[in-house]
Amino acid sequence: MADYYGNQPQDVRPGIDARRLWAGGVATAVVAALLAVVGLLIARGIFEVEVLAPKGEGVWGNASTTTYALVAAAVALLATGLMHLLSVATPAPSQFFGWIMVLVTLIAVVLPLTLTVAPSAKIATAVINLVLGLAIAAVVNSMAASARTLHRRRSQKNTPPPPTQQQWTQQEPPTRYYDR
Repeated sequence: MADYYGNQPQDVRPGIDARRLWAGGVATAVVAALLAVVGLLIARGIFEVEVLAPKGEGVWGNASTTTYALVAAAVALLATGLMHLLSVATPAPSQFFGWIMVLVTLIAVVLPLTLTVAPSAKIATAVINLVLGLAIAAVVNSMAASARTLHRRRSQKNTPPPPTQQQWTQQEPPTRYYDR
C-alpha cells in the first residue's frame, strides 16, 4: 500500500528534523528556566518558604535562584539530546523518553525530601522539581512529535531504478513458454 506521495512502506523510514528539534529544545530551556524562577518566587514570596536560600535573602534569594534556573535550562537541553538520540536509535522513542523522564523526575522529587532542612522547604522544592520535570517532558515530547519526518531510503547501487511509465509502455509484453 503506497502512502500519499506514492512511496511504498519499505521505501521510507522515520527520521527527525534536527533543526526543528533543537530550536524547540532551546525554547524549552528558556521556558524551564523561567518556570524555575516563577516556582521559587511563588514559594518564597507567597508562601514564605526558604527554598534554596537562607532566611533574610529576600524573595529573589541569592545566587542559587540563578543556578536553579540554569540547571533547569540544562536539564531541558539534556532532555532534547536524549530525545534526539532515542529518535534515531530506538523503535519507540516517545515511549522510552517518557519512562526515562518519569524516573528522572521521580528522583528529583524524592531527593529534596531526604535533605535535613525544614519540611516546608523540602515540599516546596519537591513540588517545583515535579512541575519542572513534567513540563520539560511534555514540551520536549510534543515538540519532537512535530519534528518527526519520513526519509526515503537510499537504493542499493546494484539495484536498477524502477521503470518509468514510458518504459513500461515501450516494452513488449512477456511471452509465455510452455514445456510439454
